[in-house]
Amino acid sequence: MKGKVVGIGGVFFESNSPDEIKDWYAENLGLSTNKYGALFQFKKHSDNSSAFLQWSAMKKPVDYFTPSTVPFMINYRVTNLEDLLQTLKKKGISQIGETEVFEYGKFAWILDPEGRKIELWEPVDSAFEGEFNKDSITE
Repeated sequence: MKGKVVGIGGVFFESNSPDEIKDWYAENLGLSTNKYGALFQFKKHSDNSSAFLQWSAMKKPVDYFTPSTVPFMINYRVTNLEDLLQTLKKKGISQIGETEVFEYGKFAWILDPEGRKIELWEPVDSAFEGEFNKDSITE
């Protein structure tokens, strides 16, 4: 299989007060937050290039998780999203909505057998490079 999950791309969860939660995490755990939450940079073992993970608190209720009723969603970094979607379709796993393309990558969504929405992301990590310097890379 050419397309597959290669890591976590993000964690998204419902919050009654996302701004207060972001502030709490910044003040107490040192997260460097922005309007979307926090962006973590790391180095990929395969080639030592930069990669990124998004952490976001979203205002409850969150339509973005629909049709799931679970109050969170995990974004998985994938290789070759189109190939992975074709493979999943052959296994009877349907894509939710249409694939979306942005400067920072392609996105698609599926449901796991228990109804949790899963976001699949084929990233373009270079789109995030300007937000970091080499001292901000997590270990």
